[in-house]
Amino acid sequence: MRTSIILPVLLILMPLANAAPRIQVHGHRGARAVRPENSLPAFSYAMEQGVDVLEMDLAVTKDDVLVVSHDARMNPAYCQGPAGAETLIRKMTLAELRQWDCGAKANPDYPKQQAVPGTRAPALQEVFDLVKAKGSRVEFNIETKISPARPEQTPTPERFAVLLLEAVRKNGLTSRVILQSFDFRTLHAMKKLEPKIRLSALYPNNAKQPHRDLLAVAKEAGAGIVSPNIRTVKPEEVAAAHKAGLIVVPWTANEPAEWDKLIAAEVDAIITDDPAALIAYLKAKGLR
Repeated sequence: MRTSIILPVLLILMPLANAAPRIQVHGHRGARAVRPENSLPAFSYAMEQGVDVLEMDLAVTKDDVLVVSHDARMNPAYCQGPAGAETLIRKMTLAELRQWDCGAKANPDYPKQQAVPGTRAPALQEVFDLVKAKGSRVEFNIETKISPARPEQTPTPERFAVLLLEAVRKNGLTSRVILQSFDFRTLHAMKKLEPKIRLSALYPNNAKQPHRDLLAVAKEAGAGIVSPNIRTVKPEEVAAAHKAGLIVVPWTANEPAEWDKLIAAEVDAIITDDPAALIAYLKAKGLR
């Protein structure tokens, strides 16, 4: 009698034990497909959809304020500012940057994107404040936009890392922040300052770079996370990375065919411009 009761219970539990692991969703620039990128409206939308991680890009103003922007210069495709004004963020104060509206025009590359007039490039602190106000436990995947070829656009890697760490510690977010970059200098600098900050190596930056396996990239960066372009993801390399204890987070996948490829490769997370669509897709497959 006791065996007959236990067996059905085991049969019920077995599918749970063999279920596919949960794949995290990183909202690329918040939710670029539907809201102005790297903006408070985009981050708010992404959190409302249930995103796990807010992915964003970081620049630094003339007065050393961390601001969220992918481009070093204000992009005229979707940002409007005073005629003849400076466009390089590093040469603008935060007050000058506030004069630019980066939501009045929808990005023409994203047909679902809704314009949100009056949208400014937010200070990183504003993003942290927004998350706190919403009571969200979302994490942050923050990219330092820096290049050795353009030193005039940023502070030094060491100064960049110091500014970010100060902001993270001030807000008690050490355990919830990932620092990612194509330029590994800020990763090395952060590792010296605060080993508890998770580091992610972005690769490759362009199609001309020769292919390197994920283990080699992680070793060079000193990172526990590797973030490859979706075109370069190979299941055998993902498996080798996992065996070495690495986490694999490819960028940027927006279509079901791309998601299927990454699911099959058993990646840990996916960076996407359309987090709501990806979350719905994963739920339909029983992966969330």
